[in-house]
Amino acid sequence: MKNNFVWCFFSIALLIGSCTPSPEKQAREFLQKSIIAHEKDNSWENLSAIKFKKWTRLLNEDGSIESETDQLNEYRIKPYFEGKITWTKDSVAHVSSWDGSKMKYLMGGNEVLNSDFLAKKKKDLDAAFYALAQPWKLLDDGPKLSLQQQKILENGTTVDVILVDYGPESDTWWYYFDPITHLMIGNEVQLKDHRSLIYNLSYDESSGMLLHGTRESFRVNEKGEKLFLRAEYRYYDYELIFE
Repeated sequence: MKNNFVWCFFSIALLIGSCTPSPEKQAREFLQKSIIAHEKDNSWENLSAIKFKKWTRLLNEDGSIESETDQLNEYRIKPYFEGKITWTKDSVAHVSSWDGSKMKYLMGGNEVLNSDFLAKKKKDLDAAFYALAQPWKLLDDGPKLSLQQQKILENGTTVDVILVDYGPESDTWWYYFDPITHLMIGNEVQLKDHRSLIYNLSYDESSGMLLHGTRESFRVNEKGEKLFLRAEYRYYDYELIFE
């Protein structure tokens, strides 16, 4: 009788466990809710190309301005990915572009051919698109997702948390969402040499989708406590083409 009771107990526990979605599945289901929240009149799935301007100001730890740039970003998503970022610095025009198979960089009309430099610029271009395309890009194949416990950020905001793991030797990302609206309100990233906390301060709704408006990035310690304001961003003049 005792053995039957123990077996019954473990069978029930196993059944309950099998009915509980994995953290990966929970994260993907949550992201679907967030995507619905970010899509009003248009859908990312139907987006074929996007153009926008991005103003960036980098600040030193003492609050002084390190640099300011105002870039034109252009991306074609379908039928394959292409990207181009154009800006002017110290009266010199810079054009960084990916045509789907080759990276190209022009500085003052002169082509830069150094392979290491071009590889870095390809990473920069991919990172710029990755930053824009949230939360949609989180559903791409590759990273391991898991829904974490809610947490309270340093500003007192309670958030839902999705951990994004890109594997060994990669940066670790946490994405933060409003528990009620499911909108993405920020993210945190642990890099090899520092940790950053980025807040979405506003969204641009002109395209029928909620895309980045203004953002702030802070250097933080491992507890998520602010050390200093590192960057300010403004995304504007969106132009989207849908299928």
